[in-house]
Amino acid sequence: MAALKKIILPLASHPGTTLSEKLDEMGMSIKEFAVRTSKPEKTIFSVINGKSSITPDMAIAFENVTKIPAHFWLNRQRIYDERVARERHEVQLTEACDWARSFPFSEMVKLGWVEATRTIEERVKSLFSFFQINSVKAWEDYYCNQQLKIAFRISLSGTKNPFAISAWLRQGELQASMRHAFKYSEQKLRAAFPEMKSLLREQPHDFAGKLQKVCEEAGVKLLYTPCLPKAPINGSTRWLSDTPCIQLTGRYKRNDIFWFTFFHEVGHLLLHGKKDVFLEDVDYEGKETEKEREADAFASKILLSESEENEIIENGDFSIQAICHYAEKFDTHPGIIVGRLQHRKKVPYSYASHLIVKVDLF
Repeated sequence: MAALKKIILPLASHPGTTLSEKLDEMGMSIKEFAVRTSKPEKTIFSVINGKSSITPDMAIAFENVTKIPAHFWLNRQRIYDERVARERHEVQLTEACDWARSFPFSEMVKLGWVEATRTIEERVKSLFSFFQINSVKAWEDYYCNQQLKIAFRISLSGTKNPFAISAWLRQGELQASMRHAFKYSEQKLRAAFPEMKSLLREQPHDFAGKLQKVCEEAGVKLLYTPCLPKAPINGSTRWLSDTPCIQLTGRYKRNDIFWFTFFHEVGHLLLHGKKDVFLEDVDYEGKETEKEREADAFASKILLSESEENEIIENGDFSIQAICHYAEKFDTHPGIIVGRLQHRKKVPYSYASHLIVKVDLF
């Protein structure tokens, strides 16, 4: 990410100062100048006192009387206005310092999301650039006040750390903008399940990249974004424009949890449409537990159906040999079965842990 350069503007007084000096030089009163330019006398007073701006129409009138080109007046006004605006913005930056301190900025630097800064004011500018906003209010309106519901339909105001969560979501947006995907097709996504299951079953070392390509061919952008401190998110599903995006952290580094989360998010896409944003392992206002249960059931059915799970449990043989046998029979990975048995407390969490493949996305 390119470093933000400080814009240095020349010191600039209001053009009314120059006008006052020119009138003294010409020996012309404000009243006479107002008559000659066909402008109200109070308008000329306001310009001279720096309370009104010179418009293009006024600049041309001033040119005719003072013989100073219109572009001179307009340039002076532009430079002055920009200077005033940037001074106001500097005040905004100072007022945003506490807001900037709320983000896990050092971790964002380590991950390469933003560049290191020397001062808190520079940090504010960096965060404004990262979020593509101009003020703290803009961040609050977007992520907490739902002012742009078409793009972001949940409020983070009720979460434990809206700052870290918003940064993680924003990084996902930036990653999505860099990835290509074909036009989304539900039919293609469903048709890709056998290939996804093959990656799940075989768990090759490069499965993560291959899974991204399979998803993109169906029109889904699959993103891998590391967790931030105090934002223990497992995954997210949302639509960016007309493209569905699944964003995963892989924070548990277990293939059983990775695949369950992935198919859980796919379930949201297929079952719940475009209207919602889903954050896993995060409580937020408006979170619909019924939809989460539906996505859980969808993922469970693909990985190991209820009837298949019951068959294993009823048989009661949880030996390594039996687990591998059932994995082949039910077209899944042994780690999926181990994880399910651990979750159901049929075996200790330490049991057969070597069958669970470590997944490190980063």
